[in-house]
Formats: sequence, structure tokens, C-alpha cells
Amino acid sequence: MDDKTSKTLSRRSFIGTTSAALAGFTILPSTTVSGLGHIAPSDKLNIAGIGIGGMGRGVLEDVARTENIVALCDVDWNQAVNRVFNTYPAAKRYKDYRAMLDNQNDIDAVVVATPDHTHACISMEAIRRGKHVYTEKPLTHNIYEARMLTNAARKYKVATQMGNQGQANDSSRRLREMIWDGAIGPVNEVHVWTDRPNRGLADTYWPQGVSRPAEVMPVPASLDWDLFIGPAPMRPFNSSYHPFRWRGWLDFGTGALGDIGCHSFDPVFRALKLRYPTSVQAVSTLVNDETFPLGSMVTYDFPAREGMPALRLTWYDGGLRPPRIPGIREGVQLGAGGTLFIGTRGMILNNQILPESLSESYQRPEPHIPSSPGHRQEWLLAAKGGEPGGSNFDWAGPLTETVLLGNIALRPELREKLSYQALEFDPDKLNFPNMPEADEFLRYEYRSGWSL
Repeated sequence: MDDKTSKTLSRRSFIGTTSAALAGFTILPSTTVSGLGHIAPSDKLNIAGIGIGGMGRGVLEDVARTENIVALCDVDWNQAVNRVFNTYPAAKRYKDYRAMLDNQNDIDAVVVATPDHTHACISMEAIRRGKHVYTEKPLTHNIYEARMLTNAARKYKVATQMGNQGQANDSSRRLREMIWDGAIGPVNEVHVWTDRPNRGLADTYWPQGVSRPAEVMPVPASLDWDLFIGPAPMRPFNSSYHPFRWRGWLDFGTGALGDIGCHSFDPVFRALKLRYPTSVQAVSTLVNDETFPLGSMVTYDFPAREGMPALRLTWYDGGLRPPRIPGIREGVQLGAGGTLFIGTRGMILNNQILPESLSESYQRPEPHIPSSPGHRQEWLLAAKGGEPGGSNFDWAGPLTETVLLGNIALRPELREKLSYQALEFDPDKLNFPNMPEADEFLRYEYRSGWSL
């Protein structure tokens, strides 16, 4: 892509937030379905799994109840992957997704559950071939990739869904109904927190706040290390990266914010009708140029919109939590992870109205937002001509961009400046007007042989 084309695509405005109808899906006759490899709605989809040893395994189990699993791909044919192979013995097996897509013309849809840094390349290749795509969260590794995938999904008219399955829960719908009913009054402050990457006081889910290991380990016989590295810069193998310990490394993952943010921010965005923030700031424990910090606090400021006031959304990870909020009774536990909405009349802590006196007097509205048939079922129905899934890329792309803005604010190169000023974001021009040096972190250069 030349620079002129890149700038043109980068500067496109997004279509407004898509509100998917999650009940009463319309199944279209086969004559109305696009010819981009789509099948008649009455038939089963032929689905390929890419990255099948972790979350991909669970997604395949879900969609296999009604669809065909015809191909399986993973860069590491270890014990976990071999168990998946044995579950679907008729499916063809690959290590390179490009060979899979070249060799099998019967694939209608793909599930992408690889490490974050390869989501975009794989998803884009499938989209361009007219395949429906389910991609695990976060949708991409950087903001430019999210923008490009969103545009491509729209261009090729394929059914898409990001793997933030909580968006299909009824609890998120009841939360929206209470907020929109004015249960706690206009909301101008939200706090979201998680203990990730911590598993406990003496353990972590993945390493963060550490330097690159000096030891060079032999590559396991089951693993194609070059394919694992993908578009990232090459480095020697170490078990600190794989299996699954890649999430905290800047080259491979998106840290605690990327892991949990697309889950936790989704109900906030829906209830408060959010799109892009105007600015972001971050503070953290010590940072380096290899991993995300052990703990961080990221603050997003959103403008007023649709009758709702300006909003400040604050994220905490690594075990950090909001300070004690006036109005919350002493002894109420915030928990290891949660969400707190603060309105002019009261608060909602993890879907519970506070103070207790307001909860007792408030009459909740009758449920009226239709239930979802299931997060993955939304995608399957969309692929057969139904309504878009609730987290299709028109929704998931901007949500992912906002989440990843926080990771840019955590970059070690920007840390000093962002300790005393906010990073302003222009989503239409896709840049940072008050800090042009931050623009380089919207995307990164791929290793030779890889492209978007």
C-alpha cells in the first residue's frame, strides 16, 4: 500500500455504533446472500480453527454443535492441540494458516484465537477471501490494525464477531435498562479494575514488568517458532513467551488492559453510548521496552453525547483499585475485579445499586432489551444471512481502539510527558494532535514476509 492510500484509509470516519438486533434474526433466502464464498442459509457452515490449544478449543466446541469443523491450524502441535485434532478427526491439519486458506476452498468461516500480534494478519487474509471471521479479543494488537479490519469487514460484507462473549449476557442488558431509566441519575464517572496479571499474591497469569530473558532455549520439536513470531521482530525462543505466557510482552500481547478491557469496557460503552475518548492519560509502576508494567491506572475522558454528560473512565490493573468512594458503606468489598458507575443520585457496583436505601426504593423497569441467542450463535446466524452480531467489527473495532489507546499512554517513550499532560486523540485523522511523536505507536512495521 502506498502512503497516499494508507492515509486515505486511515482518515476515514467510522460508521456510527451498530446496535445489533439480538433476537428474531432474519434468515434470508440463498438467492439474496452474497457470492463471496457464502453458503445457503439452510446449510451448515464449514469452519476452520486457527489457534486451537486455548480459547480456540472452547469456541470450536461451541460452534461444532451445529456446524462442520473442516480444518485445524496451530503453530504448535503440542498435547493440547493434539487433543483437539483427535476431537475432529476428519478436519485437515495445518501449521500455517496461509497454506490452509490456499489449499481448502470449502472453508466458509474461520475462528482466530492466536496470540494478539497475529490476529490482524490472519483475520484480514480470511476477510479478503470472503470468509466469515470470529476473532478473539482484543481484536488487534494495535489501533491501525483495528481500523483496517473494520473497514475490510464492511467492504467484503462478511459476518464478524470479536470474542468478548459477555456482551451477550442478560446482565449487561439489565444494566443498560437501569442506566437509561435514570436509576442513579446522569453518570459522569466510571471505575473499572482487575487483578490481572496477578493470579494471587505469589503467582501471575503471565510475566509483566520483567526484562527479556538472556537464556536461549531449544525450540520444542512440536513448535514452528518462525510462524509463532509472525509479523513481530525475531527473537530466540524462551518458555517465558510460550505456551500462553506471551500476553505481557509488548511484541506479542496487549497486557492486562488488552486482555480484560474489551470485556469490561463493553457494557460501559453500551450503557453510556460511548465511542472515542478525547484524551487518555496513564500512570504505572516502572516500565521497560519489553513488557507492560506490573500495575497501571489509565484515565480516559469522553465528551458529552446524546443527552449524557462528559465522562471520565478510569482503569486499574495489577491489583490496584479505586480509592474509597464516598457513599459506599464501610465494609462493602470491591473484589478483585469490578465496575463502578457513579451518578448524581447513586452508584451501581457490579450491577448492584448503592446506597442500599436507593436500591430498596428504586422500581426496576420491566426487561425490554431482547436476550441474545448466544454470543457465538449470533455470529453463526449472521453468517447465514441474519442480523450482525453484537460485537461485529463495526462495534468491536472502535472499542478495541479505545482499549489500546491506554497501552500507547503506557509506552516507556511517552511516560515522562504523560505524567503531567493528557494525550489528545483525533479518531478521524487517526493521530495525536498535541503529541505527534506518539503517532508512531498507532501501528508498527511488520517483519519481512508479513503484511496486512
